[in-house]
Amino acid sequence: MAIQTTLTALLRSAADIFPSRRAISLAGKFDLTHSTLHDLVDFAATRLISAGIKPGDVIALTFPNTVEFVIMFLAVIRARATAAPLNAAYTDEEFEFYLSDSESKLLITSEEGNKSAQAAASKLSIRHVTVSLTQPDGEKEHKLNLSLNQTESDSLPDLANDPSDVALFLHTSGTTSRPKGVPLTQHNLASSVRNIKSVYRLTESDSTVIVLPLFHVHGLIAGLLSSLGAGAAVALPAAGRFSATTFWKDMVNCNATWYTAVPTIHQIILDRHSGNPEPVYPKLRFIRSCSASLAPSILNRLEEAFGAPVLEAYAMTEASHLMASNPLPEDGPHKAGSVGKPVGQEMAVLDEAGRVMESRVSGEVCIRGENVTKGYKNNPEANTTAFQFGWFHTGDIGYLDSDGYLHLVGRIKELINRGGEKISPIEVDAVLLSHPDVAQAVAFGVPDAKYGEEINCAIIPREGSNIDEEEVLRYSKKNLASFKVPKKVYITDSLPKTATGKILRRLVAEHYVSQKN
Repeated sequence: MAIQTTLTALLRSAADIFPSRRAISLAGKFDLTHSTLHDLVDFAATRLISAGIKPGDVIALTFPNTVEFVIMFLAVIRARATAAPLNAAYTDEEFEFYLSDSESKLLITSEEGNKSAQAAASKLSIRHVTVSLTQPDGEKEHKLNLSLNQTESDSLPDLANDPSDVALFLHTSGTTSRPKGVPLTQHNLASSVRNIKSVYRLTESDSTVIVLPLFHVHGLIAGLLSSLGAGAAVALPAAGRFSATTFWKDMVNCNATWYTAVPTIHQIILDRHSGNPEPVYPKLRFIRSCSASLAPSILNRLEEAFGAPVLEAYAMTEASHLMASNPLPEDGPHKAGSVGKPVGQEMAVLDEAGRVMESRVSGEVCIRGENVTKGYKNNPEANTTAFQFGWFHTGDIGYLDSDGYLHLVGRIKELINRGGEKISPIEVDAVLLSHPDVAQAVAFGVPDAKYGEEINCAIIPREGSNIDEEEVLRYSKKNLASFKVPKKVYITDSLPKTATGKILRRLVAEHYVSQKN
């Protein structure tokens, strides 16, 4: 078993080793060193404890991607409380559910606040606190302003973080059922940060721009925490969110060496490059893609456009993000169609009885390791299903090849059963996306009287394209086995997505099925 450690200890070590190196920058406006960030975090943690926050208390945070969020997130876990980042775009009802389900004791927002979050917190009698980071005129140091009532205290109490402390509480997306609460400990997060640093060889010389929202594990752990844990730097966009118009400028300004994103953002970046290329691009060590399947055609275009290897990875909230990744070129080959090898944990493909399947035989992908949650909060039914035979069951179908690379076929509930033929919608997506006039595509199953299920698809055409259903079907028949060709094609200008840009296949299916009925 790995030595139990904490994320807080990893970050403190980085601040001790690289005190004067840049940790965070805000679109070139100002920089915070690792030492300064560490001091601001300790100051905020002191304020939280003085205001009555106790170990185990859940603190909800809803912000754009701002430096205030980073400081307060780290301060919450430093105070041995649990951080619960929430999407600022939630409705009043959604905030009420997430605040209630997490049993939050405090809501922290920017000075601008969030009306929906505040309304829900008020209804639940949860305190609301605002925070801002300023730099007073004539002063070199930044000042953290917290609207907290607290007793006087100038220093952090003698407080030791424990590996078993629940540091992060997130919910998995619940498109067909109640969202499941995932508690992740300090040790879970520290283990994942170590895994990510190792596979991508992150060092203090690296820098990246945060593309994805920090209320999601992809941006929070892969982008932010792993960088800080390596003594590296991150840049936050001035608008607090991804902007295609400023992305490359921000990347150049911060001397970025890599970035990580979901496929839809990669496609946006590619589309802008083809229509409005930048005068200069940074020299990247690698580009990372995760959170959804990346079509081979998109991967190839990225590598050709930006001259860097594209490493596809596989992750879930329950595993503190990373589970598998294709390696850097110096560490091994990238296998087309795979999401790489397991990173820092055990992985197996099991049948329904919990038996390990042979190489190249598909089954459910299961994992176990130091980065994996011990179970969902207050959800015994989900725990019974997901944690069996000593493994966490991902719900994904795939196989491990003879070299140990994982190939995903699809979600158990999303496989299309057409007359007994199990069809991977991911495979159909990849073919559709290889058409030069298709910007985004998603295949899905719909009820069918003859076959049980039939394949349909929805596509978003590339800007300026006049592609129609006839052309999509012609292309599909040329590049897919006949039983995999969609029966119906929907041309649209939008598709439902998660906050990170992942297309919600099930919601697309439900939308078009309801139109038929």
